[in-house]
Amino acid sequence: MQVAMIGTGYVGLVSGACFADFGHTVTCIDKDAAKIERLRQGGIPIYEPGLDVLVAQNVKAGRLAFDTSAAEAVRKADAVFIAVGTPSRRGDGHADLSYVYAAAEEIAGLIEGFTVIVTKSTVPVGTGDEIEKIVRRVRPDGDFAVVSNPEFLREGAAIEDFKRPDRVVVGAEDERAQAVMSELYRPLFLNETPILFTSRRTSELTKYAANAFLAMKITFINEMADLCEAVGADVQHVARGIGLDKRIGGKFLNAGPGYGGSCFPKDTLALVRTAMDYDAPVELIETTVRVNDQRKKAMARKVSKALGGEVSGKTVGVLGVTFKPNTDDMRDAPSLDIIPALQAMGAKVQAFDPEGAAEAEHLLPGVAFKESPYDAAESADVLVIITEWDQFRALDLNRIKLLMRKPVLVDLRNIYKPDDMRAQGFDYTSVGRP
Repeated sequence: MQVAMIGTGYVGLVSGACFADFGHTVTCIDKDAAKIERLRQGGIPIYEPGLDVLVAQNVKAGRLAFDTSAAEAVRKADAVFIAVGTPSRRGDGHADLSYVYAAAEEIAGLIEGFTVIVTKSTVPVGTGDEIEKIVRRVRPDGDFAVVSNPEFLREGAAIEDFKRPDRVVVGAEDERAQAVMSELYRPLFLNETPILFTSRRTSELTKYAANAFLAMKITFINEMADLCEAVGADVQHVARGIGLDKRIGGKFLNAGPGYGGSCFPKDTLALVRTAMDYDAPVELIETTVRVNDQRKKAMARKVSKALGGEVSGKTVGVLGVTFKPNTDDMRDAPSLDIIPALQAMGAKVQAFDPEGAAEAEHLLPGVAFKESPYDAAESADVLVIITEWDQFRALDLNRIKLLMRKPVLVDLRNIYKPDDMRAQGFDYTSVGRP
């Protein structure tokens, strides 16, 4: 099938490359000429394991192309995907749909023959209705259907999630559109992947509900971690004890500095605003947002406590600044709250991240970015692990201790065992463990 993908950000580029790998002919479109030229030259504008190889293979096979103009690709397309950003709108937390609606208007003027217009971006309930109105206004004679097909990709494992997903959700009330979507996802049908066909509004809400539930699960175990510290219990054992219950499950029960990233923060806010608009408040999610914001700020106080309450004039080494490992994404990363709070206390911060430094330099002024974890530890009064990159799990601890001014380590991801760290001579602080 012929596919046009509007937007070559994280969702659009991964989805486009994977659809091409399924055997479809895909054109990824973006108005950023520099980005398109970079993609044509074999460069990848985001860090995602395996994406460079997947893109190169499908470009070479002639199934994947990149363009700044949507005209030709949309005219030929059986399906046009909208995969543009929907950031939180400043001031009120609503999803900013201006890019989505601009894409819909552009698509409307270009479609020929029956075309399925698919919203891949995360959008509030009712957005598909508005897209349909826009396209109908521009093209009263247009033969099209608007479909919701939310993405459920984890950064760092996006290709695996696209090709071997837990489920695919499609909101389509037109039989022809369902047939097109079935053909697009045919390889997954053959693998017996659960594919849920439902109404468009149900599909839109399903995405928000899934992210809100996971955010709530993270926030729950973080609050349990605080309680564990107060009573002398071990949050990792608590998490395992409840996670073995199949009704709960063990995923997203790792205590830490709070959730961040491109999805959970903005999607929980957008869901809260949508619920308010419909006079159906979601108080659990409202509390989740508030508690998570407070938690990220509280982590700086945890570091201060490890230093005896005095941070001014001290050097803080930081390992990991991206919101999670295996990505260069800095959106709403906990480090963006923790590091400025430490700087406000008078600390000098030096940091290392395997992939995030280039982006983080613009967001964290005054931080000295280093070339290795050992450089970040040199002459530090405390070393703080914020992001659990694999390479931080097997550090040469003797070397770290010799490099540091004081052997104080604050592990916000519980990578190491408290007894082992004490045996190594570290003053060790973790999350939710005695």
